[in-house]
Amino acid sequence: MRTTFVSRAFGTSSRKKTFYFLLISATGAATLTYNHTVNPHWLTSHTDRRSPLYYITTSLNGAVRSSRSLYTITANVIDYKYSLQGLSPDTDQYRRILSEVHLRSAKRILKLCEINQGFYIKAGQFIASMRQVPKEYSSTLASLQDQAVPCSFEAIKEVLISNLGSELKDIFLSIDEKPIAAASIAQVHRALLKDHHEVVLKVQYPGLKNRMKVDIATMSLLATCVTWFFPEYRFQWMVSEFSEVIALELDFIQEARNSIRTAMNFKHSSRIKIPKVFQELTTNQVLTMEYCRGRRVDDLEFIWDMGIDPKKVAKVLVEAFAEMIFVRGFVHGDPHPGNILVSSDEKEGFCLVLLDHGIYRSLDEEFRVNYCKLWKALILLDSHKIQEVGEHFGIGKYSKYLPLIFTGRTINSKAALGNGMSVEERTNLKQEVKSLTMGNISEFMESLPSEFLTVLRTDALIRSLASKLGAPQRVRLLIYANFALDGLSANPHLDSDFVLKGVCNRIMARINHLQVRLLLGLLQLLYWIGDTRQALVTWSKQVAFLINRLFNHTHSITF
Repeated sequence: MRTTFVSRAFGTSSRKKTFYFLLISATGAATLTYNHTVNPHWLTSHTDRRSPLYYITTSLNGAVRSSRSLYTITANVIDYKYSLQGLSPDTDQYRRILSEVHLRSAKRILKLCEINQGFYIKAGQFIASMRQVPKEYSSTLASLQDQAVPCSFEAIKEVLISNLGSELKDIFLSIDEKPIAAASIAQVHRALLKDHHEVVLKVQYPGLKNRMKVDIATMSLLATCVTWFFPEYRFQWMVSEFSEVIALELDFIQEARNSIRTAMNFKHSSRIKIPKVFQELTTNQVLTMEYCRGRRVDDLEFIWDMGIDPKKVAKVLVEAFAEMIFVRGFVHGDPHPGNILVSSDEKEGFCLVLLDHGIYRSLDEEFRVNYCKLWKALILLDSHKIQEVGEHFGIGKYSKYLPLIFTGRTINSKAALGNGMSVEERTNLKQEVKSLTMGNISEFMESLPSEFLTVLRTDALIRSLASKLGAPQRVRLLIYANFALDGLSANPHLDSDFVLKGVCNRIMARINHLQVRLLLGLLQLLYWIGDTRQALVTWSKQVAFLINRLFNHTHSITF
């Protein structure tokens, strides 16, 4: 008897029956889902939040969103299982089909996020920012960075009144009803205080925390179900990390504290600006900050119009986040382009305004120091030290991939910092990667400390921005290397396998750091000479071209 693709994917075990039950449950909500797809807010748009009907419609809304999620994930799981069945992972056909499945699945998830909105938009942004996911997912879901459906001002005003009091006119001279920005959990309105201070009000969407509980529970259940059907596909680590991030972002009082702490950390820098927080007008759902003018950091046209070299912007950006990671141990976890503005400055020419301080990670001191050690080892191509630090992070045999993740070199590479792999290295790596399975990737991600996931995500976003601004990879690598040494210099007694005792050991540690500093300085000098030489060659070609044109023009006039 001919088998169906469901039978091929799941076999004839009890899992198949469970699968049918889940699929029927999802299909059962199809009519309701259709209505909600046409108008995502139809269930709650005109419902009194204090009435029993509101709670009924909210629950119904959650069921619709959950059933839609179930359908999408089920379709993706079947697609992977059925499309790849019987193919050998080390063949070109397998890799081609896998890429096609990745793309189809990413498009389904994109559609799910666009319809469900809210936390699904945030989850899609979260996935897109992770370098550990296939490029088909990150590129497809990247479009979610600027997608959010604004809430009506009536609903926003209700939140303002419940948090700041009914007499808003006693606080504000005016509030612009049209939002200047709308994100997945809040939207921002300009306002003018009674003392004529220009401020922005970041207002959380009403009913968000209730939806969060349902959505996170749904994501967790789906991740568990996928793992149950396919043990090699384990995504619970991603759900756990995302739920932790979202819980932080929903507390605006904590965001205010993060903002104040970051402002203190950068009080020495004239290039980094943190908007002032008005604490007396800040609650869990409303955050009041000074209004700062500027444009998105990836707005190249604006940057050029200001007469600024985008590479200088990239350098300041990378330095700021390197200081957060390696020295301060207090890291902004969501540096996407909308959260960083380029603003004009009379003294410096420009400064960067850092916004949205909801997602921060305080790095454990031991982790911070070990992360600094890792970068020192990456600079020196010290494979033994890289493996040793990898053991501290708990990733064991996967430590050899750390140079590849951060510097684009293999662990035994002899290439200079910032240079790519040789042809031989690429060939060997390609053969090695063929043996990796989805189970290996899941095992690697599960073994990473949560702090590591944060710095990976932040590094991926900063790397992408620096690239858009035209900065070569070596700029980021050299800056990271220098700040890693700064982080170790602040704790010289920790840059050893044992607590340093005596002046001699301290002096030796300082000499060691000085040697690495000299190496970095030499690399920077060589890169500068190379860039200068290239600039001179380009300039001489342009001059020769102009002289040639002038000569030809004069010659034609003579004749």
